[in-house]
Amino acid sequence: MLHSTLTETNDNGFLVPHTKLPVTMYTTPGDTNRAVAGRIASVIRRAQEQKRKAVLLLSPGSTPQGVYRELVRLYAEEGLDFSEVIFFVSLEFYGLSKDRPQSIHASLHANLFEQINTPADQIHIPDSQIELSQMAAYCKEFDQLIHDAGGIDFALLGFGSNGHIAGNEPFSESSSRTHMCVLDPVTRVCLASEFFGEENVPTQAITMGLGTIMESREVAVMALGEHKASVVSALAEGPVTNKVPVSLFQDHGNTNIYLDSASAGCLEAIATPWTLGSVDWKETMVIRALVWLSEQTEKSLLKLDDDDFRNHNLHQLLRHHGPSHLLARRVFNLLQGTICDQVLESQNQTVICFSPHPDDDVISMGGTLIRLNEEGHQTHIAYMTSGNIAVFDDDAQRIADLVTEYNHLFGIENEKSIEVERRVADDLKNKKAGHPDSDAVLKIKGLIRWSEAKAGAIVAGCKEEYLHFLDLPFYRTGRVKKNPIGEADISIIVSLMETVEPDLIFVAGDLSDPHGTHRICAEAIFNALEVLQQRGKKVPQVLLYRGAWHEYAIHEIDLSVPLSPGHQQTKREAIFKHESQKDEALFPGSDPREFWERAEDRNKATAKQFNNLGLPEFPAVEAFQRWNGQKL
Repeated sequence: MLHSTLTETNDNGFLVPHTKLPVTMYTTPGDTNRAVAGRIASVIRRAQEQKRKAVLLLSPGSTPQGVYRELVRLYAEEGLDFSEVIFFVSLEFYGLSKDRPQSIHASLHANLFEQINTPADQIHIPDSQIELSQMAAYCKEFDQLIHDAGGIDFALLGFGSNGHIAGNEPFSESSSRTHMCVLDPVTRVCLASEFFGEENVPTQAITMGLGTIMESREVAVMALGEHKASVVSALAEGPVTNKVPVSLFQDHGNTNIYLDSASAGCLEAIATPWTLGSVDWKETMVIRALVWLSEQTEKSLLKLDDDDFRNHNLHQLLRHHGPSHLLARRVFNLLQGTICDQVLESQNQTVICFSPHPDDDVISMGGTLIRLNEEGHQTHIAYMTSGNIAVFDDDAQRIADLVTEYNHLFGIENEKSIEVERRVADDLKNKKAGHPDSDAVLKIKGLIRWSEAKAGAIVAGCKEEYLHFLDLPFYRTGRVKKNPIGEADISIIVSLMETVEPDLIFVAGDLSDPHGTHRICAEAIFNALEVLQQRGKKVPQVLLYRGAWHEYAIHEIDLSVPLSPGHQQTKREAIFKHESQKDEALFPGSDPREFWERAEDRNKATAKQFNNLGLPEFPAVEAFQRWNGQKL
C-alpha cells in the first residue's frame, strides 16, 4: 500500500482518498478493465432481475477497448446475456461511411457487437450520413430514443488529453444535447495515427451533449496511462470548469473514476501521500520522498537537514527513520547502487532486446546495446513487427522505382519489377484518404523498415546473424488497429527463446498503453515466458525499458546505464539509419521533436536528475526496471 488510508477493495483496487469524487486505482490496466466490465455486468444482471432492459452508453477510443474484450469474454465463457441490453454510443465522425475502419460504427461492431448477442435494433450509433438540413431534427430524435428507452443506466466514458468527453471539447455548454460539433485541433492531432495523417481526420462529429450524458444514472470515467495523469488530477482534485469538460462530472452525483497506477500518478495521495497524513514507509516510498524533497529544496541528497524534512510535512519519516543525514545517505547509496560499471555483472551473457517496432531498440536503449556489444555479450535483437504502416507513400513509390532502374542498369530481368512498379503506382493513386495500403505497398514499406533496422543495429555493434525479424501475425492488419495476440504470436516468441536461450531479455515496458503495439508485444512476451516455465525450459531475467515518450521516475529505476559522449553520438547515428522516420515521421504523436531528439533529451534529463541529487555526473543515462512478474 502507498498510503495508510488507501483502502483495498474486493476487486483488487484501492480507494484513493482526498479526491472530489470516488476514485479507485488498480495496479494494472488489466485489473482496471476487469473491474469496469464487472460493474457493467452487474448493471445488466440487475436489470434482468427487474425484468427490464439495461440501457448502456459506450464511448469510442482506445481506453475502453480492454473493457470491451472482457465483456466479450464474459459473454463467451460465463454466459453474460446481452440480448436485453440497449446500447447507445456517444460519438460518430460526420461524413465517414459505416464501412470505413476508422468509423466508430465499424470499430465497435468488430470489437464488441458482432461478438455478443445484442439485436441490431437495440444498438444506436449516431448516423454519420444524415443531411445537414436534417441534422437538428435527427439529434432531437436521438435524444428522444434515450428517453423512450427509460434513460441511461450506466455510461462508460473516456476522455481526451484536453479533457474532452465524446465530441464535447473545452468550453462546451454543460447543458448541451446531442448535436453536430467541430473537433478541436488537439483532438485531431491525437486521432491522426488512426487516419494515416491529420489531414484525413474528419473536422466534425455528431456527439451526445454533456447535458444528455449527465442524465445517466451512473457514470464511470476511465483512464489508463501516464499521458492521462494530469487530466485525472484536474478531474479529481481541481475545480469544476468547462475548460476541462470531464471535470463537470464532479457535480453529477454518481460518477466513479477507474484508473490504473500510471494514470493515477499525479493525484496527491499517490504522488506525495506524505503531505496528507500517515504513510507506510517502505523503501520505494522513502526514495520517492527524498527525491521529491531534494527537488523542493533544490539541494542534493547529502545536503538535506532535519529542518528540510519538518518544513515539508516529513515529520513522521524523520521521527521513525531519521536523523536526516542517515536517511539521505541510505537513499544516496540505494540510487548509487543502480548505476552500473558493466551493464551485466557476469561475462559472456546472451541477451535479446525485443523491439516492438523496427526502431524502438536504438531509440530506447541504443546506448545500452552499444555497451553490451563492447563488453562482449552475444546481443540479439528481435523485431516483433514490420512497422510497415508508418512509412510515407512516396517512400514506397521511390523504392519501387529504384528497384526497377537497378534491374535495368545491371541487365537483370525486370519485367516483374516494371509490373510491380506500375501496380504500386496505381494502388497509391487509387487509395482513398485514410484507407489501408494494398498488400504490395505494405510489403515494400516493410522492406524499407527491415533495411533500416539492420543498418541501425549494425551501427550499434550487433551482428547481422543475431537480428531476428519475427513479423508477428497480430500486427498484419494493414491498419493502425491491431488484432489481439494469439497462439501463433506466442509460439514464434517461444521458438526464438528456445533457440537462443537468453540469460536476459529487454522488453518495452509501456504497459499502460491500452491499445498500442508496445503493450500487446509485452503481453505476448510474458505469455511466452509462462510457456517456457511450463515446459521446464530456461526462463531468462527480464528488464523493462521505456519507449520514446516517457522515462521511468528515479524511484522506479533498478538499473542505470551511463552513456559517454561517444556512446551518445553512435546512438544518434544508429537512429539516423531509420530514414523513413527521420525529419518527419508518419505518426510522430503530439511531440514536435524528432525521435532522436526525444531520446537524447530524455537520457540527458535522467543524468541531470542524478547530478542534482549529488550522484556522479554523466552526460546521459538510460534507465531500466526489473519486471516483477505481474500480469497485464
